[in-house]
Amino acid sequence: MRGLMMVAAALGVVSLSACGGIPNPLGGGKGAKTRVAGDNAAAIGVNGYLWRATLDTLSFMPLQSADPYGGVIVTDWYTNPEKPDERFKCTVYILDSRLRADGLNVAVFKQTRSAGGDWVDAPSAGQTETDIENSILTRARQLRLSNIRG
Repeated sequence: MRGLMMVAAALGVVSLSACGGIPNPLGGGKGAKTRVAGDNAAAIGVNGYLWRATLDTLSFMPLQSADPYGGVIVTDWYTNPEKPDERFKCTVYILDSRLRADGLNVAVFKQTRSAGGDWVDAPSAGQTETDIENSILTRARQLRLSNIRG
């Protein structure tokens, strides 16, 4: 009886590995040898070029967390030495496995120091988020082109 259950479990694993949306627990599988770095959504869950470009673009800010499977990068608070009374934090959501402009969402949070020394939320310029998105997309395109050219 125990042997029959082991055979049934093994057949279940093999049959599920044929499904496109479920990763093969035994490795390999359809298309495993034809994947291209950056376009491989299965390796990290999001577009590799957008992921790398986001890390490159925000490298001046301390990193709080990065989830390559969910596509979320959160920085810690960054204070510009020239303006010690304000600080910024960014959250970037990579929403697609393709290199697309609408596959990226950036949220910027700003705080200013009050007279009492406490940090108070303040509105950031709306253009800041757009500028960061454009910088990330530009860098992602550069990475993709350098990968194509070899």
